[in-house]
Amino acid sequence: MYRYDSLDQDMLADRVNQFRDQTARYLRGELSEAEFRPLRLQNGLYVQRLAPMLRVAIPYGMLDSRQLRMLAHIARRYDKGYGHFSTRQNIQFNWPRLEEVPDILADLASVEMHAIQTSGNCIRNVTADQYSGVARDEVEDARPWCELIRQWSTFHPEFSFLPRKFKIAVSGSRSDRAAVKVHDIGLELQRGPSGETGFRVLAGGGLGRTPLIGAVVREFLPAEELLAYLEAILRVYNRAGRRDNIYKARIKILVKALGEDEFRARVEREWQDIRTRMAPVDPDRMARVKASFPPPPYITLDGASSDSLLAAQRAADKAFDRWVSRNVLPHRQAGYAIVTVSLKPTGIAPGDATDHQMEVVADLADAHSFGEIRVTHEQNLVLADVRQDQLKDLWERLRPAGLATPNIGLLTDIICCPGGDFCSLANAKSIPVAEAIQRRFDDLDYLHDLGDIELNISGCMNACGHHHVGHIGILGVDKKGAEFYQVLLGGSQGNEASLGAILGPSFANEEVPGVIATILELYVSHREPGESFLECVRRIGIEPFRETVYAKPARP
Repeated sequence: MYRYDSLDQDMLADRVNQFRDQTARYLRGELSEAEFRPLRLQNGLYVQRLAPMLRVAIPYGMLDSRQLRMLAHIARRYDKGYGHFSTRQNIQFNWPRLEEVPDILADLASVEMHAIQTSGNCIRNVTADQYSGVARDEVEDARPWCELIRQWSTFHPEFSFLPRKFKIAVSGSRSDRAAVKVHDIGLELQRGPSGETGFRVLAGGGLGRTPLIGAVVREFLPAEELLAYLEAILRVYNRAGRRDNIYKARIKILVKALGEDEFRARVEREWQDIRTRMAPVDPDRMARVKASFPPPPYITLDGASSDSLLAAQRAADKAFDRWVSRNVLPHRQAGYAIVTVSLKPTGIAPGDATDHQMEVVADLADAHSFGEIRVTHEQNLVLADVRQDQLKDLWERLRPAGLATPNIGLLTDIICCPGGDFCSLANAKSIPVAEAIQRRFDDLDYLHDLGDIELNISGCMNACGHHHVGHIGILGVDKKGAEFYQVLLGGSQGNEASLGAILGPSFANEEVPGVIATILELYVSHREPGESFLECVRRIGIEPFRETVYAKPARP
């Protein structure tokens, strides 16, 4: 992973000192709330319902063990003993004291971390496939390109005050695990006719109040033109995007208003102009960035022997077998495996991890995965380079820490925003609904029989829980001061991305688990052999689910 040089470190130190002075002046009354607001937002600090919230950047989801231990220290020293991993592969602390935030930023800077551009109308954390560099279906490792974009976009003077926040995702594999189609810009790494690296470029995707699937702006962009082309898209948006209405300020609204052809034409003209002044990505520079992501020092293992040992261990232990079947994926290196550590046990807010759990994962990363951890946009953690013959030991060490729930991809692997428990924008609580669903469907045999089902929950139309692209989406809405929940079906975030359709009128919170139960019963009764929930919804349509749900009272 990328390591800071002395210039990076000096810049962070200066940034911390600046914010320490700004915070002190605000607390003395020398800066008004209006004056302090943009300063704190530029450092990832929000004012939430009950306390400040600090969002810490984790570029493209990559952490090393010392950084995760620092996050554990911050949770223990400055917060209430836990942190919340978000859908942007970041971590949020919900209870810091304002006067201590500069100390938190100083601690973060000591391990090459910060909260810069995690809020405000700027280019936010660039996200990537959590399996970058190890996936068997990979075209090219996305992480170096994410790092290049991070360096280009951080403190970019032209894009510090965009019409609205801006999100970029990069996928380097044939299977899209970065949800590129619902980002402001989505980039898909591809090979050209002669094997050269390039990108399929999408723009104008996004969720929130007006969910849209991104439009293809360019089918193939040579890799060396990446930054110039991104600059062209951002310039078109920065000049033409709306600033008079916050709900119509995202680039997706501009693309829709102009039409895909006109937007594409404007970007192409801007790109041609930029190319006369902006050099392509320098090969030496890209080589230096790629050198920050060398393969770990794998040892040569006998893949057949590793497979045989793992098969015997799975046959001898049903619980271990179940965990492997859901939380372990094949690795491109013989004898190794990719492990997803679930942060979704029943009764715990999805994405939350305690200081103790963070330290356990850091220790296990050192012991089993070359000291590296990844954060997924599904709010779990990944140990990407685990030897197959060490999987059983890893599992046994995860279990007592509550980190071995075998539910990755299942109904209870819920994506969930903090909702009304914390967020001042939320219409309704998200976490209690997630916990109620987890408790209702706590039978692993039943969950495994249902197969892959993505359930996403948002507490408001801002869609931080990505409810539009859940196979089952749940949206909290306000009805005259009461919390109700709208249910959507048929969303998807992958290669065949789709937006869910609203089932019908909303439900009271106590009805939601019963509604989900009715939906699942109908799926089980209608599915064909081997058919997934999403495939079934797409085949029979939403109407049978609507008729069944509203024909019978929901069972609490």
